[in-house]
Amino acid sequence: MTDNRIESQADSGWAMTGVAFAATMMLLIGAFHVIAGFAAILNDDYFVLVRGYAFDLDITAWGWIHLILGLAIIATGIGLFSRQKWAGVIAVFLVVLSAIDNFFFIPYQPFWAILLIALDVWVIWALTRPRALRS
Repeated sequence: MTDNRIESQADSGWAMTGVAFAATMMLLIGAFHVIAGFAAILNDDYFVLVRGYAFDLDITAWGWIHLILGLAIIATGIGLFSRQKWAGVIAVFLVVLSAIDNFFFIPYQPFWAILLIALDVWVIWALTRPRALRS
């Protein structure tokens, strides 16, 4: 005979570990976005321009997108650490935006963009686990 309460606490412990991991990764992803954003804003020549790329956007515009998205991701990661109800849904939304943003950024910084996409997917996985976002 198993005690459902013990089983539930074990599941909750694993779920909360996943949320703590996701929050930590969001702080890291946000910091990466902020760094890339400042690099693009302060020095337009830092990123190599790709000729003939279908989604050609000014490097400074990419920088502002990265900077704003990075700050939002950091704020949401802090919200996850403080167990705010809104943070779970917003976190998934922001890391999906981050993955899409980095997909379009692949021609400029391939390794960096693919690394961030992988981290975004990992955060989505951690936050969408059963019972991850319940209090």
